[in-house]
Amino acid sequence: MNSLEPISYQVHTFGCKVNTYDSGLLQTRLGKDGFTLSDELPQVHVLNTCAVTKEATREAVKVARRLKAKQPDALVVVTGCAAQVDTEEFTHVPGIDLVVANSHKTSLQTLIRQYYSGQLRERVHKSNIFKKEDLEPGGGVEAQHTRAFLKIQDGCNSFCTFCVIPFARGKSRSLSINDIVKRVNELNRQGAQEVVLTGVHIGDYADANFVLEDLIEAVLERSFVPRIRLTSLEPIEVSARLLALFKNPRLCPHFHMSIQAANTKVLREMKRKYTAEDVESSLRAIAREVPESFVGMDVIAGFPGESDEEFLDTVERLKALPWTRLHVFPYSSRPGTFAARRDDHVLDTQIRLRASVLREMSDARLAAAAQAQVGRVKTALSLRNGKLLSRDFWSVQLEGDSAPPNLEIPVVIKQASPSLLTAVRLV
Repeated sequence: MNSLEPISYQVHTFGCKVNTYDSGLLQTRLGKDGFTLSDELPQVHVLNTCAVTKEATREAVKVARRLKAKQPDALVVVTGCAAQVDTEEFTHVPGIDLVVANSHKTSLQTLIRQYYSGQLRERVHKSNIFKKEDLEPGGGVEAQHTRAFLKIQDGCNSFCTFCVIPFARGKSRSLSINDIVKRVNELNRQGAQEVVLTGVHIGDYADANFVLEDLIEAVLERSFVPRIRLTSLEPIEVSARLLALFKNPRLCPHFHMSIQAANTKVLREMKRKYTAEDVESSLRAIAREVPESFVGMDVIAGFPGESDEEFLDTVERLKALPWTRLHVFPYSSRPGTFAARRDDHVLDTQIRLRASVLREMSDARLAAAAQAQVGRVKTALSLRNGKLLSRDFWSVQLEGDSAPPNLEIPVVIKQASPSLLTAVRLV
């Protein structure tokens, strides 16, 4: 194959919004190098993997096997977080041709070219992720999406006892405010009506002496994109200054809170940097300063050593607090983490029972919140899947109507279910 010959490819994205950004970046780089995006029998399949649980790695292996069985002659490349921390899992799979860890992701297009030219001798490309200093600016939009995900920060310095991500992405590092504002404006010129500021731990954002609030202020002052959304925050990162910024209607009233538990002892053993009281005060502050916002929260059920009393403390505390939805994660022992080494793991039956309790509580809260939306006027952005997304993160469909993608329209909510609001255009 000629080194400049076009190569068709497809990216398969697993996991979080940061991976969505990274996949957009991969598409940008591959496109600049002469690769062509294809949904039908491409020459190259790139799997951008997740490593948050062992099951995520197993799912990537299954997909790789399935793709190779369907297209034996295709090049199957595994990259991303699982490629960094579970490298051996992929090297034992005959159908996987290349393993490119996060440490080498910036060279992926070059490695593929070298593979086809016969210059590549190694199957695995990996080095110490903690030596990685760059954050790879320039991505933001996957071809299949209408909203833009902009990675402002990567890596993590927390080393929570249940989490392997620092070993997959390295130390915390951030883009400069000027680069982020420039990229937001570029995405807006390309047609993006919403930019999601994302990262592994955006609360760690730092540009010299500037912090996350400084960045958001700069984006609001120096860009014109209609909608700006934030990803996960921890309770102690919800400052009075941050909440005051939500007075600007361009900052979407939607919070994704990474709390994991609402019992101080469990939080301490997770190595979280806040207490149950911090969880309480942050949620009450959001309800007070940004009323009627959508608040989703990550909660782990059955962390090692969590007693029945500690779990019930989390449940009772959450019952008394304002929020909209829980994202419940039954604890899954992740090799390579400190928690996996503990000898006081909760029984699987208990983990499932606790997860069920949390999900039932979440379902009831979400259903009530959905019904409260009936009669309200919202501004919703039309997506490529035919649905719309409100600024406060409700999925909306138009009653007997449709809208072209990437258009913001005012609507009034007529009916509601937990998963979907039905609306009519407001004329």
